[in-house]
Parts: sequence; structure tokens; C-alpha cells
Amino acid sequence: MSEYLSADNTASEIALHEPTQNGGGGTQVLPPPSTLKPRRRGIGWQARLEITILSGPAIIIFLAFVIAPVIVALYYGFYSWKGFGPVTKFVGFDNYTWTLTNKDFWWSVAHNGIIMVLSLLMQGPLAILMALLLNQKMRGRSLIRVLIFVPYVIAEAIVGIGLYLMLQDNGAVNGLLTKLIHVFGSDATVSVSWLSNSKMAIWTLMFILTWKYIGFAVILMLAGLQGIPEELSEAAAVDGASYWQIQRHIMLPLLAPTIRIWAFLSIIGSMQLFDLVYIIWGQYLPPIAGVSTMAWFMAYNGRLSGQLGRGSAIAIIVFIISLIVALLYQRFVLRRDTEGALTEEGD
Repeated sequence: MSEYLSADNTASEIALHEPTQNGGGGTQVLPPPSTLKPRRRGIGWQARLEITILSGPAIIIFLAFVIAPVIVALYYGFYSWKGFGPVTKFVGFDNYTWTLTNKDFWWSVAHNGIIMVLSLLMQGPLAILMALLLNQKMRGRSLIRVLIFVPYVIAEAIVGIGLYLMLQDNGAVNGLLTKLIHVFGSDATVSVSWLSNSKMAIWTLMFILTWKYIGFAVILMLAGLQGIPEELSEAAAVDGASYWQIQRHIMLPLLAPTIRIWAFLSIIGSMQLFDLVYIIWGQYLPPIAGVSTMAWFMAYNGRLSGQLGRGSAIAIIVFIISLIVALLYQRFVLRRDTEGALTEEGD
């Protein structure tokens, strides 16, 4: 059999290299198959025009509202400027040196790291569990989904002011806990410093962030679960797998890309946290309570202190730190999700 195959291959190669008669009476020699290359056609002017029209506005907006502010902040960071008048007092790297040698700034960086890690550990498992349960057919599933997602759509200002009033020493939370203790026959009064106590403030902040943003994580996980074919779980059930075995060995591995995307968004949000901290704790309490963030440090030492040059330098440093974290995450975590979507040139 191998003899016949080798003979056929030899005959086909001879046929390709033999001269063939064309219509004009001449001969035409076909090149060997290894030298045949597909002809690449360039993009025509119509396609280039369409790409320019469709992507042009987005590029202009990106340059105007992202790249240009970074360049302007980099420029102002070399000056001592109060936000009005001409920018003339050049100080070089003094603003950057002051920031990098300020221990309060590094405490803010540490607080952002703590918030980032606790957000992943608290919101991630809870969101996955809730999404797995809500993915099952049950009564009131749509209502539960809406109730979980409602805190996410409420404005941060409303959430901050409401929780600030409730978490005061004589606020609604301590009053409710006092009444619950009285129900059990105790006359004690609860007066917990949820906001000013440095040992409690970080956990208060994490509870607020979890309640506020858990709805987004659950909806994102549910969207990922909806993309998993039901035939996989049905086949596993037929083979005798239990409910939790199906979730562990089928659902969770297939949900991993969605989990990684949510983790990336959570990390970026933790690095940029400002509004809730500023609204609930104000201008002066965050360093004492241990909830100061890089964005709060930038606003306090920049705009609120009348030192916009220094604030611009802090903004550049925060931008670089956030960019490094994002690039490292994309390089070592999100790379596995993009490797299969990219093909080498010429394939």
C-alpha cells in the first residue's frame, strides 16, 4: 500500500514540474507547491475611510480627555501653582519628592491595597455563590436579582450621606442594636464608633463597599453562567454527578474568564476609591480612622490645600501606580484569555 502511495505522490510531483501546453502553443512550467504563496491584498481606500470615520471620534475623545490631562498634569507637577494666576514658579521634582517621602501617602497606598484584597476576598466568593443559586429556577428569582442590583445604581452621594447619619455614635445602627439587646433583657447601651475607631472603620468601609457593589458582581457572574451550555450540566447529572460536583467541576472552571474580568474591574475600582471615603469620613478623619486612599490624599493635598501643582504631581504618581498594577494583571492573569483569540500572521 505504501508503494502505491509513494508512486502516486511521485507522479503528482512530476505532473506539477512537467511543461504544459497553453493555448498559444508555448509551454508553462508550474512552480513547486512549496513556492506557492497566497497573494495579500492591501486595505482599499474605502475601508481606510470607514475605519477613520468610525474610530476617529473615539480617538479624538480619548486624546482630549485622557492623554491631554495626563500631559497637562505632568507639566503642572513641576511648578508650585495655587490654581490661579500665571504658572511661573518652577520647582522641578520637589512636588514628586515631597509625595514619595511622605509617610501619609504610603499609608494611603497601603489602605488601597488592603481594600483591594478584602474586596476580592469578600465580594468574589459571595457573588459567585449568589449567582449559582440565582441561576437555578426558583420563585421570585427576578425580584431577588433586582433587589441585589438596586444598591449599585444608587448614587454614591446618597449612599454616603445616608450611611454617615446612620453610623454616628447616636445614629440608627447603634439605636437598633440597643433595642435588640433590650429585647433579651439587658439594659446595656450600644455606642460603637463605626467611623472614628481605626479598628472598626476599615471593616465599616468594606461592609459599605460590599453592599454597594455586590450587585454588579452578581449580575456579571449571572451573565457568564448564562453563556455556559445547559447540556454540560445535564450530561453530568445523567452520569450521576451531584449538584455541587457540577458547580465545582463544570460551572466554576467555565466561569473563570468572567471571574478574572470582574477581579480586574474590582482592582481598578479599589485603586480609584474616593467618593464614599470623602463623603462619609470628610476631609480630616480618613488618616485617623485608617481609611485614607490615594485619591483622597491627592484631593486633600492638592485642591483642598490650594496646591494644585503638588496635587498634579500626586495624580501622576497615582496614575503610574495604577497603570503598573493594570499592566501586571493583564500580563500574568488576563493573558490566558487572549492567547486563544489571537492568531499569528499568515495562518
